[in-house]
Amino acid sequence: MHGDEVYFRDTAHGFLSWAVATLVAAVLIVGSVSGMVGSGVKAGANVVSGAAGAATQAAGSAASNTSSDQYGYFVDSLFRDDRPAAVSDDAARGVVVRIFTRTLANDGQLAAEDRTYLAQLVAQRTNLSQADAERRVDQVYGQARQAVEDAKLKAQQAADAAAKVAAMAALWTFVSLLCGAFVASLAAIWGGRRRDAVTYVETRTYTNTSSIR
Repeated sequence: MHGDEVYFRDTAHGFLSWAVATLVAAVLIVGSVSGMVGSGVKAGANVVSGAAGAATQAAGSAASNTSSDQYGYFVDSLFRDDRPAAVSDDAARGVVVRIFTRTLANDGQLAAEDRTYLAQLVAQRTNLSQADAERRVDQVYGQARQAVEDAKLKAQQAADAAAKVAAMAALWTFVSLLCGAFVASLAAIWGGRRRDAVTYVETRTYTNTSSIR
């Protein structure tokens, strides 16, 4: 057999051995991950079944709240007055939350009429002047807006970090697989050379003919 063909066959043998070992390792890893996921699902089944009733009840209330909060800001605008009537703290907080939510979800700039109305609500409950109440509204709204911006920035940074980790993991996985294929092929070549370097010793037996005579 030609030497180049021997070299090619040994290299292919090592590469195929690496491919089979990689496939077996992948199957074992997938099986382990599936087992852990299955255990997690079984462990969470009781929790899910126990919370099913509460979730069903919460779904209906959440749907109704979503539909009402969607137009809550505009409904509140219908009943605005230059001198807001005294309402409960919960009702006042609801109005503030709806104004903040709509403003932050849009351009982030607090409208002048919203700012004035919020200052009137604050002045009604804190005995502050209108000017001091407007300054407090600006300060608190600025803090809320900054908190939203910080949350967006942290989420973006976390997404970028996760993308970098995934890219590096994929790169090093590819490099490790490439190194494994190279080492397996090289080991097969070395093993083939060791095989071809074997020296076979032939033993011959001689008969003494002089004693027979």
